[in-house]
Amino acid sequence: MRQRRELNVFSWSFLDAITCGFGAVVLTFVIINSQVSSNARDAKADLRSETTRLEQEVLDARKNLVRLRNSLDDDQKDEQLLAQEATRLALMLARMQAEVAQDQGDSSARRESIEQLQADVKQLEESNQRLAARAAEKTASGQKLRSITGEGNRQYLTGIRMGGSHVLILLDASTSMLGRTYVNVVRFRNMPDARKVRAPKWQQAVRTVDWLTAQIRPGTRVQIYAFNEQAHAVLDGSDGRWLEVRDGSELTAAMAAVRRLVPGKGTSLVNAFDVVKRLQPQPDNIFLITDGLPNQGEKPPAQVEDVKEERRVKFMVEAMRSLPRRLPVNVLLFPMDGDPNAAGYFWDLAYSSGGSFITPSQDWP
Repeated sequence: MRQRRELNVFSWSFLDAITCGFGAVVLTFVIINSQVSSNARDAKADLRSETTRLEQEVLDARKNLVRLRNSLDDDQKDEQLLAQEATRLALMLARMQAEVAQDQGDSSARRESIEQLQADVKQLEESNQRLAARAAEKTASGQKLRSITGEGNRQYLTGIRMGGSHVLILLDASTSMLGRTYVNVVRFRNMPDARKVRAPKWQQAVRTVDWLTAQIRPGTRVQIYAFNEQAHAVLDGSDGRWLEVRDGSELTAAMAAVRRLVPGKGTSLVNAFDVVKRLQPQPDNIFLITDGLPNQGEKPPAQVEDVKEERRVKFMVEAMRSLPRRLPVNVLLFPMDGDPNAAGYFWDLAYSSGGSFITPSQDWP
């Protein structure tokens, strides 16, 4: 009888299957481990580059701080030198005046020399005041409630007076603020409001108001009015009263209202200056942002018409006469092509009132 073969569970085929399965597990683990290591190296490289960038920013900030401190030291030295020179000229002027008092028959040349010395003393005193104001602004730069960032090194204006306890900003919001040429004004005028507010010239005017409000310090009373045919406060419910700057939220709300304005209608400068009479106390510093001579007087015309240059000059002179005296007006002019007389009249307004006249470049601020 044939003997029955004994069954062996651990045959070679079974061992081969177990070995293959184990090898597959080991291979899967090796692949996963390789991917984890690669991802870890990438993450570490990203963190290293971010750290390097932050270190570079810290280094640049320290360099800027050193430059600002050096600039402040130079301004203080210049202020001391100007003060010494002003004292010396004042003494010289006093001596010359004493000589004039003793000699009534002094020549006209001597009188002209005295007048020149007086003008020099006045100019030096004004320069000394500007340097002192600049030094105070740099020292108290950390007290600003709002900040604005410009491109490159365009974040400045030269010679403009930024002080005052009651500051009034007048923004021209007429149709002409839509473009620098008559053709562009007509083109933007026929566009939807959403496109009008994005006109490059109007956006520059809005950024200018933003820059001015960023210079306001706590405790200052400020008001922003927009004007075309009439003038109105940009912040609803604030007509005829001052806004006291405390934590900066007032200026932020006013700037939000400025960004919602849509330029339109004509320009009446005399109605804009009428705001000065409605505010009590009157402002001690005025910023006028406009682009040319007004084309309307106190009342708008019965029908739309092209206003000739002579009438626009007449409207400008009437507006200047309506403005109370001894109120400095700082003019920021964004001129239109074809309005050559505007710069001269606005310069005269700034000079006669004791303010400043600025025509910013198109990429400022």
